[in-house]
This record gives sequence, C-alpha cells and structure tokens, in this order.
Amino acid sequence: MANSNSSKWLNITLWLVQSLLAAMFLMAGANKLFQSISELAKMLPWVVSVPVGLVRFIGISELLGGIGLLLPAILKIKPTLTVWAAIGLAAIMFLASFFHISRGETSLISMNFIFMGLALFVAWGRTKKVPISAKL
Repeated sequence: MANSNSSKWLNITLWLVQSLLAAMFLMAGANKLFQSISELAKMLPWVVSVPVGLVRFIGISELLGGIGLLLPAILKIKPTLTVWAAIGLAAIMFLASFFHISRGETSLISMNFIFMGLALFVAWGRTKKVPISAKL
C-alpha cells in the first residue's frame, strides 16, 4: 500500500515537472525560433555572437523537446519518446552551461543545472519508477 501511494505521488510530481519544463522549453524555443535576433538580444545577449542558424536550431530543439516531454506520454503513443526528450533537453542544458562558462557567464549556469537536473529526474522517473505504458 505504501509503495502504491508513493508511486502515485511520484507520478503526480513527474507530471508536474514535465508540464513546467515543457512550458519553459516551449516558450524559450518559440522565442529563439520566431523572434528577431535584435529583439532576442535584449533578453539573451549571447545570440549576437553566434550564427543565426545556431540560435534557430536551438529553438527548434527546445520546441521539439518541450512537445516530447508531454505529447507521447499523454497520448500513450511511443511514451519512451518522453524519456528521450528529457535526455535531449538535459544534454542541451549541459552544453549550454559549458557555453556560458566559455563566455565568463558563470552566474547563468545555475539555471542550466536546475533544468538539467529536472530533465534527468523525468528521464529516471519515467524509465525506472513510473513508466508510462503504451496504448495497445
């Protein structure tokens, strides 16, 4: 009984974390993909020092990752894609932290590590503890 109750709460927590991460990455990805570089530079000064194509690629990756955190799990179609989306977003955050370190922006990496940790929590939880079963 206690194990079932803890699984229930872990499942709720995972859905909450997935939803919050998805919202954040969908918003961040949409901004990087659809805003002009000059507008984006007001919030993210680094975008003027990298190729526009890289900014747009990161935006697409974040958008797809945000969708992947929720849609496969909600529809129960290939729910392992949710795990892969979480791993991919964790990788983006890991690489972003090195990028910020290389630019001397060490104050920014704490958020990268928080988002990376949350994404890895989702990957772990949806792989080991409360996996989502595919629709038959």
